Amino acid sequence: MTANILVVEDEVKLAQFIELELKYEGYQAIVVRDGVAGLRAIQELSPDLVLLDGMLPGLSGLEVCRRLRTSGNMVPVIVFTARDEVSDRAAGLDAGADDYLVKPFSSEDLISRVKAHLRSPIEVDPDLLPFADLSLNRRTREVRRGDRTIELTAKEFDLLEYLISHPRQVVKREQILENVWGYDFMGDSNIIEVYIRYLRLKLEAQGEKRLIQTVRGVGYVLRD
Repeated sequence: MTANILVVEDEVKLAQFIELELKYEGYQAIVVRDGVAGLRAIQELSPDLVLLDGMLPGLSGLEVCRRLRTSGNMVPVIVFTARDEVSDRAAGLDAGADDYLVKPFSSEDLISRVKAHLRSPIEVDPDLLPFADLSLNRRTREVRRGDRTIELTAKEFDLLEYLISHPRQVVKREQILENVWGYDFMGDSNIIEVYIRYLRLKLEAQGEKRLIQTVRGVGYVLRD
């Protein structure tokens, strides 16, 4: 899907240069000349990215950005500034801009910034639980330590899932019994210790660092 980019720039030649570069890269470019028109276009068109001159006449670009953020609109904004002063850059970032470009800028610099801010965030798999070099997938029930796959029984998997869901938290034996074996469990009172030992043997089979630590008199903690 082609990204829609709004350019808010009052310098005609610069606006034309930016529009041509964006279209050459395959983006849809919409150009407006002042801050008021920019705010209106953002509300009506919902662009994927805004390229905004910080020193527009009338309603400045910084004020446009500030109003956007105040209203809760978090569209990525790259501000153009004519001076490479720290105070100017800070003013843009304080107003809520995501990035800035100092005029004059090259087409390469412009496009690289545009691509960086349009890049889709990495999707996080809610079923994948990582910890150190260990990973557990709830959906596939696969467990890996580094490059190797670890075969676990159903109960070993459930125990590890509970521990990895509470990383660096000390979980009491009672909590483990309730959440892994169930409230009505009436079996061997040493069952947790037995399964912790099973897990450690499998997780440390190739001499890896111990991750499941014992907190004497309390329970266990997954700690790297």
